[in-house]
Amino acid sequence: MDRKKKRLEEIALQAENPAIWSKPAEMQNLNKEKAFLEKEMSEYNVFQQKLEDAKVLLDMSVDAQDESSFGEVKTELRQLEKMGEDLELKRVLSGELDLNNTYLSINSGAGGTEACDWAAMLLRMYTRWADKNGFRVQILDMTDGEEAGIKSCTLLIEGPYAYGYLKAESGVHRLVRISPFDSNARRHTSFASVFAWAEVDDNINIEVRPEDLKVETFRASGAGGQHVNRTDSAVRMYHLPSGIIVSCQMERSQIQNREKALKMLKAALYEKEVEKRNRERDEMNAQKKANEWGSQIRSYVMHPYQLVKDHRTSFETNQVDDVMDGEFGEFIMSYLKSQMPGSSVNAHGKSSQVPGL
Repeated sequence: MDRKKKRLEEIALQAENPAIWSKPAEMQNLNKEKAFLEKEMSEYNVFQQKLEDAKVLLDMSVDAQDESSFGEVKTELRQLEKMGEDLELKRVLSGELDLNNTYLSINSGAGGTEACDWAAMLLRMYTRWADKNGFRVQILDMTDGEEAGIKSCTLLIEGPYAYGYLKAESGVHRLVRISPFDSNARRHTSFASVFAWAEVDDNINIEVRPEDLKVETFRASGAGGQHVNRTDSAVRMYHLPSGIIVSCQMERSQIQNREKALKMLKAALYEKEVEKRNRERDEMNAQKKANEWGSQIRSYVMHPYQLVKDHRTSFETNQVDDVMDGEFGEFIMSYLKSQMPGSSVNAHGKSSQVPGL
């Protein structure tokens, strides 16, 4: 909480600077961040007050030897335990970019139509999760599969802590099922990779030299009618020094698509620079290095049994249909809890303190 108090003080000082009044977008971002931080501080203060009230009630119950009061204390403690877990989780989501919106890319692996269909299933899963949790989703770029599904897509998911939550999804996802595209009804294994990187604010200065860029235009696919079919409005941007490639086709205007693609590229370059500075302690960097086919972070088995298992935390469930319908929040929570200092996560996804810490 000290860090968040300090940040609120910094925002107050920035807001007093007349220069920022001429920058509506920057002022809006500051006010947005201030509202989130004030809400979290309020939740922390409520927790502290309830904790003090519970202590007083417990002392009174002991003095009076009142069983009914003991029951009230137990009920209150269960609620406080849940509040404490939520607050502890938000403490973990205190990274420099955790509060930000996030880009999310999904790419099908080897396997043709089967892999493309799996990538489309993941797209639906993340879209459903976002809808259920109050996040806004924009599809920035999508390449359809030749027969079914998608080869790749990039989403922008907007809302508080979108990156903080979805960074847990970066890695290779593996599907085992009876293929609906196999006339012999054989079991198939498919892979798709997922990668999340945070959207960065416009006031973060990332230099992109024009000579380092190669820009291509092409006809957008998907909805849009005649305009989509007749104009090269979509933009694909190559950053030659880093090898990063981004593309955007959501807007009708080529200029707008170019602006969005450049913003995506800057976000990717910023993420790369953060990883470079924090290479030894940045687990996300280590995960991306391991994102090769066969080094999956999570398996989804639909045949011969029903199981979804995260290989990093051992959290698992047999409710595969629910997970594919966007109900995978427990996997995110399990992963984030495993990142808490001095904690471990058992097979049921519950965090526990390591003895001696």
